[in-house]
Amino acid sequence: MANSVIGRDMAVDLGTSSTLVYVRGRGVLLDEPSVVALNAATGELVAVGHEAKRMVGRAPDAITPVRPLRDGVVADFEATEQMLRHFIQQVHRRRYLAKPRMVICVPSGVTAVEQRAVKEAGYQAGARRVYVIEEPMAAAIGAGLPVHEATGHMVVDVGGGTTEVAVISLGGIVTSLSVRAAGDDLDQAVIAWMKKEHSLMLGEGTAEETKIALGSAFPTLHERRADVRGRDLVSGLPRTVAVSSAEVRQALEEPLHAIIDAVRTTLDQTPPELAGDILDRGIVLTGGGALLTGLDERLRHETGMPVHVAEQPLTSVVRGAGRCVEEFEALQQLLVTERRRPA
Repeated sequence: MANSVIGRDMAVDLGTSSTLVYVRGRGVLLDEPSVVALNAATGELVAVGHEAKRMVGRAPDAITPVRPLRDGVVADFEATEQMLRHFIQQVHRRRYLAKPRMVICVPSGVTAVEQRAVKEAGYQAGARRVYVIEEPMAAAIGAGLPVHEATGHMVVDVGGGTTEVAVISLGGIVTSLSVRAAGDDLDQAVIAWMKKEHSLMLGEGTAEETKIALGSAFPTLHERRADVRGRDLVSGLPRTVAVSSAEVRQALEEPLHAIIDAVRTTLDQTPPELAGDILDRGIVLTGGGALLTGLDERLRHETGMPVHVAEQPLTSVVRGAGRCVEEFEALQQLLVTERRRPA
C-alpha cells in the first residue's frame, strides 16, 4: 500500500502558456501547452496540450482552440478543469491511484476568488486535497535558494501571462508585485510591430517563433536576421519580410520596460537590510522569459544588481512546488492555508 501512496501526490504549475506536472517520487512527468481544443457545437474536448496548440490559427470553425488561463488566472473554468483532469489521467495511468494531494502554483497578486477557482478546478479534476503556493516562492525553492534563512533573496519569474517579482526572507514573501506583462505580451508586441512597420499580419505561433529566434533585451555582438512570413495587409497575399534582431528588440521595448519597472518598484519597497542582501546575492531570473537573450544583462544594466538565470528556468516553479510535495511536513508552512468549506 505504502508504495501506491508515494506516487499519488503531485504539484502542478498551472501556467498561462504551459502546464507542468510533478509527481512525488518521479519528478516532472508532463510539460504541455495550456491549450484545449473544443468542438464548437457540443463543447466536447477534441485535443489537449501539444496537439491542441498545433490547431491554434489553423482550425476550422467546428473546432475552437481555447487557452483556459489568461494572465496567470483561470479565465475559462470548465476548460481548465477538463485540461487538469486530462493531465492527471495522463500521469496516473492506473485510475484507482488518482485521488492525489495536489499543490498548485498561483500568481502572488491573485485574489481570493481567483485562488478559489484554481482550488475548485483541482477538486473537480479529482484531487483529494488541494494546497496552493505562490509562484515566486515555488520559483525560489526550485532555483535552490535557501528560503528559510534570515537573508533577502529576490526572484523575478517571467512566465507566459504574468511576471512575478518577490523578495523572500525567513520562509515568507516580504514584498511582491505581479504584473501582467510577460511572454504573451512580448508575442503581441511583435505582432503589433510587424503590422505597423511592415503592414504584415502574423499569427501567434509565428510571432512566438520570431521572438525566440530574434528577440533580445540588450544589444548583442552578433545581430541576427531572419525571414518572417505573414499575410500582407494591403494585398491580402502571403509575403516574407527580412527582419533583424535590432528591430525585434525595439518591438519588445514596451513590455520589457514594464518588467524592469516592476523590479525597480519592488526594490523600492524592500526594507534596507534586505536590499543590502540582494546587492550581495543578486536577483534570480526564472520562467520561460528568463531565456530571452540579454534579459539578465539588461536588468544588471538598469538596476546595478548582479543577475543570475536559474539553472532550468522553465521548470523551477514546478520543481519548487514538487519539493513541497516531497517534503510535505517540513515545507507545509510555505503553502497558503485556507481549509475548504464542506460543499
